[in-house]
Amino acid sequence: MAALKSSSICLRDSALLIPRPNQLGSNKRRNNEWRPPQAAIIPNFHLPMRSFEVKNRTSTGDIKALRLITAIKTPYLPDGRFDLEAYDDLVNLQIEGGVEGVIVGGTTGEGQLMSWDEHIMLIGHTVNCFGGSIKVIGNTGSNSTREAIHATEQGFAVGMHAALHINPYYGKTSVEGLVSHFDSVLPMGPTIIYNVPSRTGQDIPPGVIHTIAQSSNLAGVKECVGNDRVEQYTGNGIVVWSGNDDQCHDARWNHGATGVISVTSNLVPGLMQELMFGGKNPELNAKVLPLMDWLFKEPNPIGLNTALAQLGVVRPVFRLPYVPLPLAERVEFVNLVNKIGREHFVGDKDVQVLDDDDFILVGRY
Repeated sequence: MAALKSSSICLRDSALLIPRPNQLGSNKRRNNEWRPPQAAIIPNFHLPMRSFEVKNRTSTGDIKALRLITAIKTPYLPDGRFDLEAYDDLVNLQIEGGVEGVIVGGTTGEGQLMSWDEHIMLIGHTVNCFGGSIKVIGNTGSNSTREAIHATEQGFAVGMHAALHINPYYGKTSVEGLVSHFDSVLPMGPTIIYNVPSRTGQDIPPGVIHTIAQSSNLAGVKECVGNDRVEQYTGNGIVVWSGNDDQCHDARWNHGATGVISVTSNLVPGLMQELMFGGKNPELNAKVLPLMDWLFKEPNPIGLNTALAQLGVVRPVFRLPYVPLPLAERVEFVNLVNKIGREHFVGDKDVQVLDDDDFILVGRY
């Protein structure tokens, strides 16, 4: 009885209207004054349902300070499931190379090909295994605000240090809709906004970033539009990571970028660390630019997947619709490795040209 009284008080305070049982009996009809219950909307109740536990909480300032973040590759077993052994080895190689953070399940990690269960599991696994050595930034963005809210709640619940959020893609929305979308996820914790119009079909205008920069949880922007946009933000005190590997040296040293969120660092983390920490180095930049150009001949992560397979770091398994680069490009990669120096690349096996039949393409997984 005490529990029932407590429950009734809670419901009354929440302003939820629950239909009363039919007191006239099952053989009596309700009168014409009956109205259906209101929708279960609780006034003044705001997501996220976040914990205030601070044991593993990372400050936004900690994220803003990161110089080199790898958009980490997700390796697969021949049946298409995650190859966690290869994944762990790759993350360890990033840590050894001086990388400070990883994006889990981003474009490079093929979050777009994952179920949300897989996605959150991989974020939690990364935190559990490596969260004390490297910052774990989970890609929990979506073109559905509802999904973005739910995934971000789960990501922070399993311990990720920050979230990566893209603007709603394909369906697009208005400028006001962009602000509302980001306002829905920013309260949950440190957040990086990702602007890549070539993939979303819609640029995030600077006005949107300046508006949401009022949130203390905005860590910064991963910007792919170019270095003029980078300088526009950094000149106004907004942290920016270059989203274009081939522009990151100049973005870092000439335009005020904090660093880079990199694909290339999957392959040569030590060289990318030197590029971001060692001061202006046009000679080193020129040395790695051909590799960067090769990586993006086809949409990312096609080049990276091919490269890591030829280095023997991951199995040559592709989740469709991604397929390996053609033979001529695979040969070119071997030549690039030999020119730059095998010792700079991850793994300890000899680089080799794989045949078409060596690759496994998985459509169902």
